[in-house]
Formats: sequence, structure tokens, C-alpha cells
Amino acid sequence: MNYSFFVNKARGTPQTQPIPGREAEMIRGRSGGWMFDAGIWQMLRRCLLIGTAQSTYYADKRELTNDFVDVVRQAVAEDGDRVAEEILYASDGRSLNNSAPILALVLLSMGETPQAKNAFREIFPKVVRTGSHFYEWLNYTKSLRGFGKIIREVGTAWLSREDVRGLAYQLLKYQQRHGFQHRDALRLFHVKPPTIDHDRLFEWAVNGWTELPLAIESEALAQIWWYEWLKRNPEQTHRAIAQGKLTHEMAAPVGNMDKQAWQLLFESMPIGAMLRNLGSLTQLEVLTGDRRKNLERVRAVLNDKKHLRRGRIHPIDVLKALKTYTSGGKIGRSQKTWTPVPRIVDILEKALELSFETVKPTEAVFLHAVDISGSMAYSTVSSIGLSCCEIATAMALATAKAEKNYMIRGFSTSFINLGITRRDSFSSALKKAQDRNFGGTDASVAYDWMIKNKFQADVVCFWTDSESWAGRKHPSQALAEYRRLVNPQVKAVYVTLAPYRINLADPNDNRVWNLAGFDPGVPRLIQMLATEDL
Repeated sequence: MNYSFFVNKARGTPQTQPIPGREAEMIRGRSGGWMFDAGIWQMLRRCLLIGTAQSTYYADKRELTNDFVDVVRQAVAEDGDRVAEEILYASDGRSLNNSAPILALVLLSMGETPQAKNAFREIFPKVVRTGSHFYEWLNYTKSLRGFGKIIREVGTAWLSREDVRGLAYQLLKYQQRHGFQHRDALRLFHVKPPTIDHDRLFEWAVNGWTELPLAIESEALAQIWWYEWLKRNPEQTHRAIAQGKLTHEMAAPVGNMDKQAWQLLFESMPIGAMLRNLGSLTQLEVLTGDRRKNLERVRAVLNDKKHLRRGRIHPIDVLKALKTYTSGGKIGRSQKTWTPVPRIVDILEKALELSFETVKPTEAVFLHAVDISGSMAYSTVSSIGLSCCEIATAMALATAKAEKNYMIRGFSTSFINLGITRRDSFSSALKKAQDRNFGGTDASVAYDWMIKNKFQADVVCFWTDSESWAGRKHPSQALAEYRRLVNPQVKAVYVTLAPYRINLADPNDNRVWNLAGFDPGVPRLIQMLATEDL
């Protein structure tokens, strides 16, 4: 027995304590570990991209959303224009859905400065794009602030837009949402119709058409006419869909929806609706293994990068569709069951890869450290129980598939080989990671393993909720040790997959970056950081 443990200088500080001399820069996480303070702007981006409407392992959704609201208010008071830029960035297909940007938009409208008010006016139509967005915005506005002058101004402008055909499409497709109907909005804002077409549309929205005109009076209102015609002639559903170009949201409530009706809808179905209805279309036998023309249309739509981007299809939307579809209806909201068509599974796998933004392979060596601790397994981000660990694995694999030199391992309190390679499908990779979830969180073990094995990485990528607490030294101290002993030029990237105000990255280290998770552009950014193109 001796006292070496006491007299020998420790190599680091336990993660349950702040680093000596850096206390003012650090905060205590919900796990009990000490991390660097991310600040309001990094926190804002995380909340916008990830959202706070789902509870995590460490925090209830109400607690997370209170933090989100507080940080938006602080940011609006500091720089309303910058908040507007962040909202637009997230809303343009980068957030999981548009709910967090819409909530932040309402909070921006509550800013006290003229700058904040003007920023709100400018970005409103770019964020509130659909009828569903509009009614969600109305719901949040009613609860948080009421309908003052600026709200009436943007609401009236949205409902009296010049594109009557587009407005009619939105009012027909989304006839009620979030406790609001069209008549409620039109009466609330006292909208005066600027044209005859607007007047006819508003009359339909408020009172319906008691009598159907003998012919279509305006092309701008053609879909409305066919919808009303279908209500009176449900046996003519096929004709109404084909000639009226009705979507399933328009036709299904009033028509006779048989297999042929769904076939007609499928032939012009938008990418988002197709992704959500693959299971139903399979159950109805619109999609089967021998219907080559239909399968080819699914491939042409879902495996086209431009279609994915134009439709603002987020990778997590594709991942949810893949997990739901392969389950055959055992998970998700659908009451239907189906036998998955292998070709569609392949198409979804490819769509998931394409939905991430990447560049040409670099010559760099990447080590991907995926957080497989218990907190990542039990934190979910969707109604189908998609865990942060599964998303982390998918994002790491998408980045690895774009490169030649890589390794993917998992960390909790040890650093293990997950057996995942770029040859894995996303489905198989997710299963491998799921089967290994365990234990506490210590991000420093990745650096310990690299030191022990003298692994020469150019970039180390952590995919984590950043709640690291179980180590004898902080990850920043372990990185410094790795640079001293193995590779002085190594870069580190921490991709944070939870809406917390904590960072594992040392803010004074110019070769370390902290990125917000779920952003489709993260793999491309990591590649650019590797080659110093950013």
C-alpha cells in the first residue's frame, strides 16, 4: 500500500467538477457533469433544429420549452435580425419540422424594438408557407400574445395574397387545423377581398357553396369547383381526381376511395405525401413487387436530390418512413398492416443517403464516435420512438458513406467496435447500434482508445447529447493529451443532438467545432472542415 494516488499529479479533472481556472466558462449539465456554456446563439440554433416538443432522458418537454422560450427572448432583445436569420435557416428544410421556427417567429413578433418587428414582417411569408403553418401560427399567437396591429397586418396579407390559385389550394387542403377554420381567420382579420376571385373564394370558405355553378367560372378556383362537384357526385371520384387534380386530403373526406382512386392520386402525389403513404399504398396493392411502373415512379421521386430538396424533405423524415415501412405497420399511427416491398426498402435507403448534403470524398481519416449510452437510447424525437442513438448512427453512417477512410465506434463508459461499415444499410446499422446501448457517458474514452492504439485520425466526430459526466478527465483535456502524444493537428467536431445549453468543445480551441444536430448539411460541413474549405 502506498500514497502514489495522492502525491502523483492527476492528468485531468473529473467531469463532475469544473476545470480549475475555467469555472466561469462552464455550467453544470442535468447529468451532473460540467461542460462549457454554449451561450444563447448556439442554444437557439439547437432548439430550432432539434425542437423541444419531445422529452429527453434528462428533461421534460415543458422544461426544455421554457428554456427555448427564454433563450429566444434573450436573443431577440440582443439582435432581432440575427434571430430572423436563424429562424429562416431552420425553417428551410433543416429543422425536424416547422413547429419550432413558428414558435420562435411568434416570440420574435413580441420583440420591443422596431428592428425585431421589421424582421418579423420580412420573414413571415417565408416561414408560414402552408395553411397548416398559418393555423399553427394563429394558435401560438392566440396563446402567447393576442392579435395586435402587426399580427393583423401579416395575417391579412397572407390571406389576400395575389396568387389566388395557390391560396385556394391551401384553404382547400387544410380546411381546419389547431382549433381554427377558414371562417375564423377571415373574420378575425376582417379581410377585404382585393379581387372578384378572392371574393368568391372567401364566400366558399365562410359559407360553402349552396349551389354549384354550372361551369368553372375561374381557373384559380377550379379545384374548389371540383371538390364541391365531388361532394355532390361521390360515385364520380375517379373523374374528380383526374380532372380536378385533387389531392388525397381533398378527395378522401368526400369521395369513394377505392384502389383505382388511390392509383390516380399516386400518379401525381407530391413527395411528402408519397413518403407518408407508402405503407397505405402497399396495403391497397397500389405498390406491389410486380407493379414496375409504380415502383419506378417511387424511385424517380424519392431518389432525386432536387425533388428531396425542393420538397424540404428532412433526413429524419426519410428515416421515420424507413423505420415505419419496414415494420409493416407495427409502429406509427397507421392502423393498417402490410408486407414491405423489398424494392421500396432499397429506394428508402438510397433516399436517406441522398437527403444528407455531402461533397466529394476527401483523403482525410475520420473517426466517428457515436454516443450509445443509456440517455441516447431513451431520448426520442418522434411519435414512432426514433431514438437519438438511431439518428446519431444514421448521420455518422451518411458521413462515412461519403468518405473512403473512416471508422465508426460507440462510446458510453467504454469505446467499442459497433461493426458498422459503409456497406451497411441504414436499417442494419441502426440495429447494430441499438443492440449495444448501455451505461453512463464519458466522451473522453474515445481519445483514450486512440492514444492506446496510436490511431492517426485527422477528424474525430462525436455524435452525442453532450451530457458527459462519468470520466476522470474532461474531453477537452483528453484531446490535448491525444495531440501531445499522437497527432498535434487533429480536429474535433461535436454534433450535439439534444437542445441543451452545454458544449464539450473548448471555446478557446480553434481546431474544434460544435454543430447542431439533425441539420442535413452537417456531413458536408464536416468534410469541408477536414479539408479546410470552410
